Amino acid sequence: MDSFEDLLRLAEIAHGHLCAGQILGVRMATLGCSRLGIDEPRGKDRKRLVTYVEIDRCATDAIGVVTGCRLGKRALKFRDWGKMAATFVDLKSNRALRIAARESSKARARELYPEIENKNQQQMRAYRELPDSDLFSEEWVEVHIEPKEFPGYKGERIVCAECGEGINYERFIQRDGKTLCIACADPEARYYQPLGDKPMEYVTEEVTIPGSRCDCP
Repeated sequence: MDSFEDLLRLAEIAHGHLCAGQILGVRMATLGCSRLGIDEPRGKDRKRLVTYVEIDRCATDAIGVVTGCRLGKRALKFRDWGKMAATFVDLKSNRALRIAARESSKARARELYPEIENKNQQQMRAYRELPDSDLFSEEWVEVHIEPKEFPGYKGERIVCAECGEGINYERFIQRDGKTLCIACADPEARYYQPLGDKPMEYVTEEVTIPGSRCDCP
């Protein structure tokens, strides 16, 4: 395992800047690996670990850096629960540890450094120093991973009878004798809505994009 400072630098590069969430993510992931006895998650142990993350925030980028788990490798699983938490699964031993950030860590940061007015700077300093028990709760859990969810699983590629697009990893629905992708089977569940051949009009006025700055916990 790289040093804490080296991992922070790698997380900063991956995320674009260093923030409290990055520090929290690095510490969460190093704690998880340590508890599982995984010394080199991006080296000799790289095929042992699958990580479930529960929020799409700064800490998740840091967790990916420390563990080496990536969506493209199918070793990083996202569950949109809105929680600053992650579960680290050791495929070799079949042990799993869920770690969640304590809400009380914010108050602890204020207690330690009340003279620092900037919340992010205050937490960045405190999160480097607080013991793991002040930052996180830990729970040993059982995680059942189906064979089709494992990294390296190929599976059969199916074509949707409606849109003609390919479907991987059995993400299809059988209905009335047809094999349909999720979007065609339930159009209301789509995250997008087709516009046909007519694109939307270009936005001519200035638009403020929400979430364009880092807003760490």
